[in-house]
Amino acid sequence: MSNTLIAPSVLACDFGRINEEIAMLNESEADYIHIDIMDGVFVPNISFGLPVVSAMNKMAEKPLDVHLMIVEPEKYVEEFAKRGASIISVHYEACPHLHRNLQQLKDLGVNRGVAINPHTPVELLEDVIMDIDLVCLMSVNPGFGGQKFIEQTYQKVTKLKKIIEEHGTQTKIEIDGGVTSSNARKLVDAGADVLVAGSFVFKSDDPVHTIHELKNV
Repeated sequence: MSNTLIAPSVLACDFGRINEEIAMLNESEADYIHIDIMDGVFVPNISFGLPVVSAMNKMAEKPLDVHLMIVEPEKYVEEFAKRGASIISVHYEACPHLHRNLQQLKDLGVNRGVAINPHTPVELLEDVIMDIDLVCLMSVNPGFGGQKFIEQTYQKVTKLKKIIEEHGTQTKIEIDGGVTSSNARKLVDAGADVLVAGSFVFKSDDPVHTIHELKNV
């Protein structure tokens, strides 16, 4: 049994068939359902908000992994927790008081995630790694699906894994952007625990089989 966790990103699914897409994920080997929330301010795109998360939560049998690409996430995390988010990731770059944000997530009883953009060094998380359950490393520039994977990511995974091991935490490393079967093995070997895949899963001929392949790289 593979220890790699797979989190298909519903940003790439067919919204006209959302019930069927979630039902497919329920039956697949997916571990989480990754939901990208974009505000058009922090990233140059808008996705969906709280009502869609509520609707997905009613259908989903897998934990909701909610990635907030928004400014001032502290205003909204409580509502996302109420709507069913199991993991909430806030962006390092959007949180000038990150320790306070992490305390807020802890108080809400959700898994505490921190996402970082491709240009942000992982070393900046060293002082708060003890308070983080999951680090979402962006391996593309956030805002749009279907982008090309940034090769520098492997090095960042290795560095982050070292920090986690040095502090003896159980923090998971999640990779978000451009993940395919051709780079999944190398990412897992570098230390990744969770692979987010959007277009690669939903645009494939057999998404259930594609998830199985990623799960067993």
